[in-house]
Amino acid sequence: MSSDTAIEVRGLRKSYGGTLAVDGIDLDISRGEVFALLGPNGAGKTTTVEILEGYRHRDGGTVAVLGQDPANAGRNWRARIGIVLQLTSEPELTVGEMVSMFAGFYPLPRDPGEVIELVGLGGLDARRGNQLSGGQRRRLDVALGIVGRPELLFLDEPTTGFDPEARRQFWELIAHLASEGTTILLTTHYLPEAEALADRVAVLASGQVVALGAPATLGGRVTQDAQVSWEAPEGRRTLQTATPTKVVAELSGQFGGEIPGLAVTRPSLEDVYLELIGADR
Repeated sequence: MSSDTAIEVRGLRKSYGGTLAVDGIDLDISRGEVFALLGPNGAGKTTTVEILEGYRHRDGGTVAVLGQDPANAGRNWRARIGIVLQLTSEPELTVGEMVSMFAGFYPLPRDPGEVIELVGLGGLDARRGNQLSGGQRRRLDVALGIVGRPELLFLDEPTTGFDPEARRQFWELIAHLASEGTTILLTTHYLPEAEALADRVAVLASGQVVALGAPATLGGRVTQDAQVSWEAPEGRRTLQTATPTKVVAELSGQFGGEIPGLAVTRPSLEDVYLELIGADR
């Protein structure tokens, strides 16, 4: 395993009874990378992540996370990772008490007050967890996940239930952590989130990786035909074309300048994703 690699997976397999949940996955995630796992429910995302976290045993394949096999890694290794689960808690302890308690579990934690400010809970140190809003509880979950100064952070559906403003603020936090060199592996069903945060994404379907790459290039998005739409005298027209610039120039000549209702689009990440998962939907 290269020193520049945070996660290396080869031929990962896991079955539950007669159901093959993970079917020979290969992955390489670089240190400092933000990597997103996408896929419908039952595609194998959660099983894969739990194996990487050391919470679930695999049936086959090899896994190295921060240079160690999670299946038998010890306490020192666990101190190097942070985990933010999908389900949030409603503790009766205060925000300050929770973060300080978790800080005590790690050898070189961040300052609890600094973490509370970083996740946007400044001024709420004395508020009990069960008195926080849904978005604030999620921020507390993240605070608990990063207070140990993890090299690798697992985020499971991090912004479920967030309103648009809270989601944007959360994205800024994740970008800040990434800028500090934290490797981040996230799962999400919200595709704009993957597009905004991830350096690369992997799409899982039926326990296999069906696509892997940067969000902008996934599934050949960059090379797929563009859709040019405009308002013609007879009504709205739409044309699929591999040369949208040429089409727009021709239309500009026809209209003598501005083109009414002009729109030029390429397939969105959601379009490509839905095509990739196919029968798994």
